[in-house]
Amino acid sequence: MKHILVTGGAGFIGSHTCVELLQNDYSVIIVDNFINSSPEVLDSIHRITKKDFAFYQCDLLDEDNLSRVFQEHSIDAIIHFAGLKAVGESVRQPIRYYFNNVSGTLNLLRQMEQHGVNRLVFSSSATVYGENNPIPYREDMPTGQTTNPYGTTKAMIEQILQDQCKCNSQWGVMLLRYFNPIGAHPSGLIGENPNGIPNNLMPYITQVATGKLPYLNVFGNDYSTSDGTGVRDYIHVCDLARGHVKAVESLFDEGGTKIYNLGTGRGSSVLEVVKTFEQQSGVPIPYQFAPRRAGDLAEYYADASKAERELNWQAEYSLADMCRDSWNFIQKQTPNTTGE
Repeated sequence: MKHILVTGGAGFIGSHTCVELLQNDYSVIIVDNFINSSPEVLDSIHRITKKDFAFYQCDLLDEDNLSRVFQEHSIDAIIHFAGLKAVGESVRQPIRYYFNNVSGTLNLLRQMEQHGVNRLVFSSSATVYGENNPIPYREDMPTGQTTNPYGTTKAMIEQILQDQCKCNSQWGVMLLRYFNPIGAHPSGLIGENPNGIPNNLMPYITQVATGKLPYLNVFGNDYSTSDGTGVRDYIHVCDLARGHVKAVESLFDEGGTKIYNLGTGRGSSVLEVVKTFEQQSGVPIPYQFAPRRAGDLAEYYADASKAERELNWQAEYSLADMCRDSWNFIQKQTPNTTGE
């Protein structure tokens, strides 16, 4: 049985990936600091899988505490999710993002070196492609011309990991560049429920649907897209979680760096997501247009054919599935929700 350390394992994507790992008979060690997650998620992971796992409340910037995790477990590989992730916030707080995301990763890599762990799957992002590449994005396109500090931290970490693999042929790293995860586990026990006002579209929509927020702000209606709103490649979080398990399965085959897009290959506009959510939930979503956000692009989506060829993975859920499961999760979190 392989032992997998999951940083940020109580977060949105991390928790769904932990479920997939446990259901595929991996031993899981979760590290999370609960900055944008909740301890209750750990109970939900256990309820879904009926399996036990180790947990450490630990910030990657706390290297002493992180070292204890490595000392107490024989770790075969790491899936690294932990990091700050809001594009708009990163524009307002660049130093915080660079320090947290890059320094935390360097601490993790130092511990890996010290304890002989040399397999890692990194949670990267389509933001590394920047604004100058044509769509759909392919893995062989140049990166680094990012439009916001969040994306730049991802590009920096990718470069660090590739340099490490060049330096040490024993290391094997997978860079998973994924697009816009939404949806929730079909059980309704885990999903996206961020602390405070959401930065991402779907939790913002669900907070409007439950009456927590009066309306949805749609940032930009003058893009050169079909309806003027931004277009993204939305992918169901369970599809994304399966992609991480596929990555782990092939991580031990050989060393070096491998890069994969995880997306559906199709773009959906903000207003298309709103309309689909209304259809699936029966709840109207009032919205108003707001100015574009700094760092946002008009449109992007993935060419995910490489992951299909080499990892035997492809997205299976539709946008309607994503909206249905998101609403199911929110209703289970707020049982008095009527949609009125």
